[in-house]
Amino acid sequence: MVSIFSQERLLFTPTPPKTDAIPVIYAFPNTYQIGITSLGYQVIWAMFAQREDVTVSRVFTDIQESLPRHPELFGFSISWELDYINLLNLLESFDIPFHSVDREDNHPLIFGGGPVLTANPEPFAAFFDLILLGDGEELLSNLIETAKQVRGCDRATKLKTFAQVPGIYVPSLYEVTYDSPEGVITDISPIYSEIPAQVQKQTYRGNTLSASTVVTENAAWENIYMVEVVRSCPEMCRFCLASYLTLPFRKAGLEGSLIPAIEQGLKVTNRIGLLGASVTQHPEFEDLLTHLSHPKYEDVRLSVSSVRTNTVTEKFAKLLAQRDARSLTIAVESGSDKLRKIINKKLDNEEIIQAGVNAQAGGLKGLKLYGMVGVPGEEEADIDATVNMMLQLKKAAPNLKLTLGCSTFVPKAHTPFQWFGVNKAGKKRLNYLQKKLRSRGIEFRPESYNWSVIQALISRGDRRLTPLLELTRHYGDSVGSYKRAFKELKGQLPPLEFYVHQNWDTTQVLPWSHLQGSLPQRALEKHLQDAMSYIN
Repeated sequence: MVSIFSQERLLFTPTPPKTDAIPVIYAFPNTYQIGITSLGYQVIWAMFAQREDVTVSRVFTDIQESLPRHPELFGFSISWELDYINLLNLLESFDIPFHSVDREDNHPLIFGGGPVLTANPEPFAAFFDLILLGDGEELLSNLIETAKQVRGCDRATKLKTFAQVPGIYVPSLYEVTYDSPEGVITDISPIYSEIPAQVQKQTYRGNTLSASTVVTENAAWENIYMVEVVRSCPEMCRFCLASYLTLPFRKAGLEGSLIPAIEQGLKVTNRIGLLGASVTQHPEFEDLLTHLSHPKYEDVRLSVSSVRTNTVTEKFAKLLAQRDARSLTIAVESGSDKLRKIINKKLDNEEIIQAGVNAQAGGLKGLKLYGMVGVPGEEEADIDATVNMMLQLKKAAPNLKLTLGCSTFVPKAHTPFQWFGVNKAGKKRLNYLQKKLRSRGIEFRPESYNWSVIQALISRGDRRLTPLLELTRHYGDSVGSYKRAFKELKGQLPPLEFYVHQNWDTTQVLPWSHLQGSLPQRALEKHLQDAMSYIN
């Protein structure tokens, strides 16, 4: 049988490790097909593999490389909240205690990174010795250099040393106090004076962004070579973690980074994916389009992640159609002007409809739109406004297959809407949209309201959720399982309502108050006040 790893086409040359290299296991807590499609995972693995002072082995839930007998570091890239179940399963399979405080000197240091942990690691804090907050480009070298520095030290000394490295958070060295087992947090403080009271997320500010380090037919996106065009988003929609958590907005240099990266990828595949929260807002995007319009690229299959609606030109749509793309995805959130002002979505319905007209004129077959219900300040009239906007779009571009994917608002840490709870009317409003749109020939794809409840629980959770997560691992990932676990743990943590649906006061200590994101709280409060000025 041919090994899945032997079918990989590498875009870098691994460096042979020295004899005293630090043995590292780097895991993605899901299948190989999903994990190897993660650009972040690919890039960090390649950074490890290009160091002579590290020997790195990869682990997925279904396959693994040859592993070191005594790993010193064991890392996880966490991209999806519910992957904590696989994280625990992997720790168990390696006979490693779940909780940092139960590990001994012979156990590897368990570290984690990725968007889930950078946003709010607290529900998972007990599982990790070290959590890397921010961009791997900034953090990885310090992680390895510190690991070399503390080799041979006892575990307590190692943790204390790592805790003083910018961007490395050691949860066990911070104490959280509550006004009661079911009450609010009153304080989060380091247990040693030399450890910083706040851990600052690290931000990479270069103009060479990420690109695939491996291409394989076994990825979820088969044979795709991914190029990060921009990082963060200048729009700053007030609910958006992808924008606020990754500020400031950065762009890859066209001649120095983007075009060379694309040329490199085309040596191994003809499928290119342009990634970013708002790809078309790269200031030289038109120049990139012109470059990709060259006849030498006519056999290239091009896909683009979500783009800003008012940048969808006929020229752009035509290029995508010529490069084997069938549809385009835009995030509109709502058809209501009022709601778009609340969330800071600088867009109007005319621009949305024009995007559809341009997509159709350029030869695309479909347009996918992202919407949201349950936004703070939303009323039933705002849902009708979305229906009307979709019907106007269908009338203006009758040959396009229209799809509206719709989620329920979920509060995210480090955004201005972190203080709002989930609107209980969300489920009813998703059903209403489905009834109104499907009958008019518009495909409606709602994201599960129950999944939004679980997502909100984890995104706003604190350390008291840890035993609950361990219980639900055995019960399954349904809302019923979480409610059952809350019932079992009654008196030991606040109710589900507190985490998911309750609006929080801006004066209360948040689970992540000791972790500094891209903007200070006073700036987030100002953005919140701006939003509230549009709510009746």
